[in-house]
Amino acid sequence: MADDGFTTCLWFDGQAEEAANYYISVFKDSKLGRIGHYTEAGPGPAGSVLVVEFELNGQKFVGLNGGPQFTFNESISFQIFCEDQEEVDYYWNSLTEGGGEVQCGWLKDKFGVSWQVVPKGLIEMISDPDPEKATRTTQAMFAMKKLDIAALQKAYAGK
Repeated sequence: MADDGFTTCLWFDGQAEEAANYYISVFKDSKLGRIGHYTEAGPGPAGSVLVVEFELNGQKFVGLNGGPQFTFNESISFQIFCEDQEEVDYYWNSLTEGGGEVQCGWLKDKFGVSWQVVPKGLIEMISDPDPEKATRTTQAMFAMKKLDIAALQKAYAGK
């Protein structure tokens, strides 16, 4: 992977390689990059994984085994825009396995990373200039964990 542009660094406590392999199994357009190891200089045990580069749907990441000092929280999340309900279901089911459902299309995966599984068109519906359409859609979304495109479209249409 090239060392240009932006790369998101995710701090893990020893699970960086496991996480990279997991994400690569979930995202169809993905690849594993370089794996760096701790040396005798430490601070981790020599030979253990320090960093793992990986790419998911064109987005570059590096998993860093930095230790237990920092953990993931909901203040940072990754949005996955989906074409249809089948794609929403796929990512939702894959990423909640071992993790958990939150609300409004948000979930936490088994590593504690937050994701938003968002159907294309949702942002347009909840930001529609017609406040009634936007309000109905937003209220329907607030009542959901995994987003249901048909129900959101129904709320948007006022049916």
